[in-house]
Amino acid sequence: MQTPPDTPVPSWAVGDITVHRIDETLLPPATGPWLLPDATPQVVAGQDWLHPHFAGDDGILRIDSHSFAFVVDGLRVLVDTGIGNGKERANPAWHNLRTDYPERLTAAGFPPGSVDLVILTHLHADHVGWNTRKEDGAWVPTFPGARYLTARAEREFWAAYDMEEARRQMFRDSMIPVEQADLLDLVDVPAEGARITPGLRLVPTPGHTPGHVAVELSSQGATALITGDCIHHPVQLAHPAIGACVDIDPQQSEATRGALLASLAGTDTLLLGTHFAPPTAGRVVAHGGAYRLRPVPAA
Repeated sequence: MQTPPDTPVPSWAVGDITVHRIDETLLPPATGPWLLPDATPQVVAGQDWLHPHFAGDDGILRIDSHSFAFVVDGLRVLVDTGIGNGKERANPAWHNLRTDYPERLTAAGFPPGSVDLVILTHLHADHVGWNTRKEDGAWVPTFPGARYLTARAEREFWAAYDMEEARRQMFRDSMIPVEQADLLDLVDVPAEGARITPGLRLVPTPGHTPGHVAVELSSQGATALITGDCIHHPVQLAHPAIGACVDIDPQQSEATRGALLASLAGTDTLLLGTHFAPPTAGRVVAHGGAYRLRPVPAA
C-alpha cells in the first residue's frame, strides 16, 4: 500500500480531538481465513452489510494494518505501531516490509520526534513493529522523545512465557531496545480502567492477550474507542463468538467482546478498528440478535 504524498490523511472528529489513521499496509487475502477461521465465506455472505467495504464478493475478509494518532490534553499520542520495516518475521505478510509509514505519520502532522506517548494495546508483532527502526545496523527507538506505555499485566505475562524463536526475535528487535532506553512505562489497569489524562483512558479487554487494553478518548461529550485486537474485524459484531486463532484465552476473549459490544450498542461512541479496512470507523447498532457496524467515513 503506497499512498501518494498528496492523499489526505483519513481522520475523524471526537469533540475537539482529531483522530488520524496512519496506514501501513493492506494484509493479503489469506490473512482472514488464517486469523478468523470460523468466519467462512458462508458466514460472511450472511451479513450483507459487510460488503463492499469489509469483505469481497468472494466472502474473503479485508484486513488492514494501521495506527491512530491524535492530540489529547496537550499530548501527541500514537496507538500501536504496526509491523515495521525490515523486521524478520515468520509470517510472510509481515517479513521485511518496506512501507512509507514514517512519511505518512509525518504527513498527518506527527513526525516521529514529535510524539509524546506511544500506547501499545498489547505486545504482538503487528502492533509493536515501528517501536524501533534500524540505524547503523542496530534497532533504536523510533520515537525517542516518547514514553511507551503498556499494561503491566501484558509485559509480565510475556516475561514468564516460554516463547518460540519468532516471538523472541520480535522482543529483541522491537521491545528490548525500548526497555534498554528506559522509555517503557507499565501501567496497572484495574477493572474500571486506567485514566492517563482527563480525555484518555485504558480499558481492560483481556482474552486475546492477558493484559490487552482498548483505548478510550473523550472530548466535549463525544467518545471514541480504539479496539486493538479485542475485535479484529466487523464480522465479529455479527458473531461475537468468532475468535482469532491466536487468542491466548478464547473464552475470555469472547466474553470480553460480548460485554464490550453490549456496552457500545445504540450509543454515540465511535468504534475505531485497529484492523478494520476503510471506512474503519462506525457505531455499533443492534442487528439480527447481535450487532452490526454503521460506518462513519473519514473526513
